Amino acid sequence: MPEENQTAENQTALQEPAAETAPAAAEGASTEPYQYNIKVEDTGPATKKISVDVPADHIAVKLAEQFKDLRKQAMIPGFRAGHAPQKLVERKFASDVRDQVCRTLVSESYDQAIKKYSLQVVGEPEFDDAENLKLPETGDFHYTVSVEVQPQILLPPLTGLRVKRPHVEITDENINQAMDNLRQQYGGALVPVEEDRGVQSGDYIIADVHVKDGETVVAHEHDAQLVARRGRINHIDIEDLGEKLAGAKPGEKRSFKVTVPEFHPSESIRNKEVEIEIDVKDLKKLELPEVNKEFLDALGFDTVEELRQALRERMEEQIKYDIQQDMRNQINNYLLQNVHIDLPSKLSDRQADRVIGRRAVDLMMRGLPPEQVEAQIETLRTGARDEAVRELKLYFILQRVAAEQGVDVTEAELNGRIALLASQRGERPERMKQEMAKDGRLSSLYLQMREQKALDKVLETAVIEDLAPQKA
Repeated sequence: MPEENQTAENQTALQEPAAETAPAAAEGASTEPYQYNIKVEDTGPATKKISVDVPADHIAVKLAEQFKDLRKQAMIPGFRAGHAPQKLVERKFASDVRDQVCRTLVSESYDQAIKKYSLQVVGEPEFDDAENLKLPETGDFHYTVSVEVQPQILLPPLTGLRVKRPHVEITDENINQAMDNLRQQYGGALVPVEEDRGVQSGDYIIADVHVKDGETVVAHEHDAQLVARRGRINHIDIEDLGEKLAGAKPGEKRSFKVTVPEFHPSESIRNKEVEIEIDVKDLKKLELPEVNKEFLDALGFDTVEELRQALRERMEEQIKYDIQQDMRNQINNYLLQNVHIDLPSKLSDRQADRVIGRRAVDLMMRGLPPEQVEAQIETLRTGARDEAVRELKLYFILQRVAAEQGVDVTEAELNGRIALLASQRGERPERMKQEMAKDGRLSSLYLQMREQKALDKVLETAVIEDLAPQKA
C-alpha cells in the first residue's frame, strides 16, 4: 500500500510566509478533504478497475505543502534549520519530495475510492505499470488499479433446514486400535522381518524410487523410506501403495502407473500418466512395546483400565466434534448448491493462503500431529484447486451468513480454543498464540470459529433427523 500521508494540510498561511507556489495557502486552509476525480468500472467477476485523475494544480498544492514542511526541518550546510532558501530546498530534495507526494496522492485517492464506492477489497491491489508509478514532469497525474472485491451474495432461506445427525458407537475394537496407535508413538521399534517374507500392510521399506515419463526419469530418490499404506511419492498421492507393494521382497522391483495431479510442482508432467518404479532394498516391521507398568507410568496411568477409559473419553469428544462438523457440512453443501457466486477470475496468493490456513486449523482441532497436518496441507496446495475454489466460495458465503446472523467471536472464546489446542500438544497457550499470530493461523482460527458459530445458529432452527447407530 502507498505510504501514509505526511503533508501538513493543517498549517495555515498565517503560520508561515507564503511559498512561491501560492495556491498551497488557499487550499491548505480548507478543512474539507479534496475530492479526487475517480472512476470505478467492472472488469470481471468480483473485480473492479479504479481510475484516478489528479489535476496539475492539485499536484502543485501538494508539492508546495511538502516543501513548506520540509523547509522547517531541512539541514543544509551554511544555513540554520528552517532558514535555507526555498529554491535551494526544492532543488536539493526535489526527487524525494516528488516520490513522497506521489505516494500521498495515491494513498489518499485510493482510500477515498474504497470508501466512496463501498468496495470490500479481499485481495492486494494491483497497480498498472506499478514500477513506473510516478508524477509527470508537467500536466495531470493518472493511474489505474485493479482490485478483487467481496462478491455479491443472495442467501437462501436458513430456517427449518432438514439435517441428519449421525450416531456413532465406540467398540472395544476401536479402543484396541487406539491402544496400538499409542504403542506405536511410545516405544515402537523397527526390527527385521522373517526371512523370505514379503511386504505386509504397515511394513517399513527402504527402496530406490524412480518416476518416469516414458523413458525419461523425471524424479528419483535412492534409499527412500516408505510405509506400506496410503502414501505420497514425488507429490503424488497413492491411495493403495500398500496393496501395490504387497508381497514384494528385498531385491524385487514393482512398477505401476499413476496420473499426476493438475497442480503438481513439475509443470512438464501435470495431468500426465507416469510410471513409478520401486526397487525394494530392505524391509522391516514395527514391533510394539508391551503394555506394562513402565509403559503405563510413562503415560501417567496406574492401570490398563484407566488408560482405556481415557482413550474412550477422548474418542467420544472427537466423535462429538465430528458429528457437529458433519451437520455443519450439510449446511455448507446446502449453501453451495443454493448460492450463486462469481469469484474473481484470478485467485490471489493471499486468498489461497487463507484457504490453506483454515484447513490447517481444522486438522489441528481434529488432533492430528504437526507432520500429518503439513502432509494434508501439501496435498491441498499442490493438487486440489477444485477444493480450494470450493472453500473460497464457502468462505465468502459464510462471512455473509455470520454477518446476517450477527455472530462474532470474543477474545475469551478465542483464548479458550487456543488453550484447548495447546493442551492437546503439550504447549503453553501464550506461546502457541504468539506463534499462530506470526504465521497467520490466529486469524484463520478466528474466522473458523466465527463461521462455526454462524452455522450452529442455523442448526438451532433446523429439523434434526437422528440416524441409526453405526460403528466408529
